[in-house]
Amino acid sequence: MERANLDWENLTFQYVKTDYHLEYYFKDGKWSEAKIVEGDTIQLHMAATALHYGQECFEGLKAFEQADGTISVFRPDENAKRMVNSAKKILMEPFPEDKFLEAVTKVVQLNRRFIPPYGTGASLYIRPLLLGVSGIVGVKPSHEYIFLIFVTPVGPYFKGGLKPIRLMVIEDIDRAAPFGTGDVKVGGNYAAGMRATKKAKEHGFDEVLYLDARHKKYIDESGPANFFGITKDNKYVTPKSTSILPSITNKSLQVIAQDLGMTVERRPVDVEEIFDFKEAGCCGTAAVISPVKSITYRDREAVYLQDDQVGEVCHKLYDQLRGIQLGTVEDKYGWNFKIPMD
Repeated sequence: MERANLDWENLTFQYVKTDYHLEYYFKDGKWSEAKIVEGDTIQLHMAATALHYGQECFEGLKAFEQADGTISVFRPDENAKRMVNSAKKILMEPFPEDKFLEAVTKVVQLNRRFIPPYGTGASLYIRPLLLGVSGIVGVKPSHEYIFLIFVTPVGPYFKGGLKPIRLMVIEDIDRAAPFGTGDVKVGGNYAAGMRATKKAKEHGFDEVLYLDARHKKYIDESGPANFFGITKDNKYVTPKSTSILPSITNKSLQVIAQDLGMTVERRPVDVEEIFDFKEAGCCGTAAVISPVKSITYRDREAVYLQDDQVGEVCHKLYDQLRGIQLGTVEDKYGWNFKIPMD
């Protein structure tokens, strides 16, 4: 397979222009077929609802070259379902799940020369995006939409793979409210979290750990990622909340944890429990797992790791999930969606 002229092993997690992206349009009650576009800009009406009223949602997933040379995407059916839920919650026209899988297949095939080689640690990041495009001044849903999907080759979110991070619990900034939009992947959630992340970094931490907005007692998420803790009696504990995005990575790790003989508990997690965990981690598509070195809550610090060593359980979970994605561990749950390249 012809490859783009890139330094695959030294790619960072940032945008690199590829050959094509796809655009689909919703107009007069139906979705169009795919339009293949070479550029990486779009034209929007200046009164588009996406720009003024936040009618937009997106997804993130990855394609991998596996050990046997085949190309697969990890659980895109789950991304398709989640994007439908996001669209419905903010009154957008959902992009059909079957067309989502069609779009993923087509955009990967069109940009095949940008798929990083197996063994480089890099992958092809896929970003689907749904926008309300009608020019409307009043606050109401758009009646026309654009779904676009692009790809970009990326390296590991953290160079060197697993890198422990330090978290700070911030109580005076909320990411999302109960029964709001915290459980769907809309841009407003990320904009709302930028102040907290900035504050954490200014205090010397890597990310923020949010508490629930109602009680300020239960753990929600860590910045743009789900959170989990490992108890001393070998339980995988992850928060349950109406304002947490359902992470596909977290969902997969819960299955793997059970396979490894662990008990999985998805429930409200009191912030005081951080002092009883033996390990903790953040998880998501970009980094897979970010082991937590320590969590600072008010004037106390829970320390899990010394130096940059990674805990045994986080390492096992990471290796198993990455192995499935790369084809070196049996995919007994059928998570890998094969992309035909003939």
